[in-house]
Amino acid sequence: MRIRKILNNNIAIVTRGVNESIIYSPGIAFHKKVGQSVSEDEVQKNYVLDSKDRLEHLSYLLTHSEQKMIEITNQIVDWYEIDVDAKIDDYLYITLLDHISFMIKRGQKEEFIMSPLLWEVKKFYPHFYALGIRAVQLISREYAIDFPMAEAVSIALHFINIQDEKTNISEKLQDIGVLRDLLNIIKYHFKTDFDENSINYLRLVTHLQYFIERLNSNRAYNSDQTMLYEQVKTIYPSAYEVVQKIEKYIIEKYNQEISQDEYTYLMIHINRVTERAGN
Repeated sequence: MRIRKILNNNIAIVTRGVNESIIYSPGIAFHKKVGQSVSEDEVQKNYVLDSKDRLEHLSYLLTHSEQKMIEITNQIVDWYEIDVDAKIDDYLYITLLDHISFMIKRGQKEEFIMSPLLWEVKKFYPHFYALGIRAVQLISREYAIDFPMAEAVSIALHFINIQDEKTNISEKLQDIGVLRDLLNIIKYHFKTDFDENSINYLRLVTHLQYFIERLNSNRAYNSDQTMLYEQVKTIYPSAYEVVQKIEKYIIEKYNQEISQDEYTYLMIHINRVTERAGN
């Protein structure tokens, strides 16, 4: 790698063939000059971006962020990559560093975010919420700011989003909102609270998550099992009533009707979770 541009003592833009990237390591550019080579062993982090705009954006953020903030961001991403055993798109460094920078500025003014999605993210994405908690604890410790743990939701959403490159944060938030609404329809119909630690509740949540994915792609279950549908409808009339309510919601939200097979599986899962013996 050869240095194309020195941004500060810790950061430089380098070239390898026709490709450019940003390297970071404390003191790496000290006493270096443009055109000199840098070995892999000297580099703590090499940021590889897929466009010139992103490279310039990250260059700006890195040069305007203190070293501690950069290393915190690198540490959080390292935790994620170790947890999922996969390398991620370095674009995450842009969004996460930008988020952490603004988060610290808010925290210094004691302006904290209490996310309305705390319950949803904690329940449906516990692994990413735990990573967010770990990140908030690190930032709180390094900057001596007592952040509420609800701040972990905003960080968790960065990692939730990159699980599916075709899904952006706004779409993911919409799916979480739909899941919450479906659970509330069931809850208020039966006038009961769920045992959120029960196997049947977890199965229902998982089924609803896949149900929402099928709605998004317009791929409903449809195997024409009319006989099974009629049997389940007769055996579980209360579950059938609540699925009718769910269908009204789905028609309004997605302009789609629920197939017989979807009805059948929803009734079965709903009956399991709402039967006292199944909790």
